Amino acid sequence: MRPLSRDFYSRKTTVVAQDLLGKLLVKQVDGLLRTGKIVEVEAYLGPHDLAAHTSKGLTSRTKVMFGPPGYAYVYLIYGIHHCMNIVTEPDGTGAAVLLRALEPVANISVNTNGPGRLCKAMGIDRSNYGHDLCSGDFFIAEPLGHEDITIIQRPRIGVDYAGEWAGKLLRFYIEGNRYVSKK
Repeated sequence: MRPLSRDFYSRKTTVVAQDLLGKLLVKQVDGLLRTGKIVEVEAYLGPHDLAAHTSKGLTSRTKVMFGPPGYAYVYLIYGIHHCMNIVTEPDGTGAAVLLRALEPVANISVNTNGPGRLCKAMGIDRSNYGHDLCSGDFFIAEPLGHEDITIIQRPRIGVDYAGEWAGKLLRFYIEGNRYVSKK
């Protein structure tokens, strides 16, 4: 398996979000490749999107989101759960895609539905902040075979504070997949 190219991530965030569905998240942990199929994501469109962390501007926390595409933005919520976003669009945009759920493929034996559980299962934490996902030890790859999928669009989860942005259809998931965090 080879990492996706930087060009894959340097596109409109909603397009990248939908194109990530069915791709494989791969991370080497303790000599084993943990692999999961991405089945649910959320798009965060930049500083104008009141649900995006970049809506507060450039900070030490959001710096990687304003950088080049294809890097991991990992943060801690509620002081206990890590979440991972993938930076999208050209350098300076401040947009990203949150990974919400995986279908286990290899070397994963725990729950992977929900961004915190996904990170725990994959061994993702703040040490992965700013990781280049075009590298060889932690990346996203094309699956070996092609699978026809139907994509469902729904409002994002847990962003009620974002006013009109809370209702935007920016959560995407594979229809009928049992690993999706919330239907």
